[in-house]
Amino acid sequence: MKAKTWKSRIKKACEDAGTYRSFFDYPIETLAEILERRDAVQEKFNKTGGDAIVKHTNKNGSVYLEQNPMLRIINDLNRDALAYWRDLGLTPAGLKKINEKSMEKPKRSALAEAMRALG
Repeated sequence: MKAKTWKSRIKKACEDAGTYRSFFDYPIETLAEILERRDAVQEKFNKTGGDAIVKHTNKNGSVYLEQNPMLRIINDLNRDALAYWRDLGLTPAGLKKINEKSMEKPKRSALAEAMRALG
């Protein structure tokens, strides 16, 4: 999926969750680019058979099994994306954190309280 499509989906998800703010546009754009890259690697991974373990031959000619590098990239991009999802309030923990912060009453200084009491 293209970044532009991801961007509109993410923005809509934020709006649906009630967490969207215009200053989130840059993180949303970054997340959309991460997801576009992830999708491209995922597509290539699937086209090459989708094997989690591949044979690797080192420069000495020794053959051994290792995790598919494309799978490693997909996992890294998913981990990066999750951090953005959380910060945008699009995970249960992220939404709870944003809602708790918005529900807190602003703290007033002692001076402000004294002035308020005076009139």
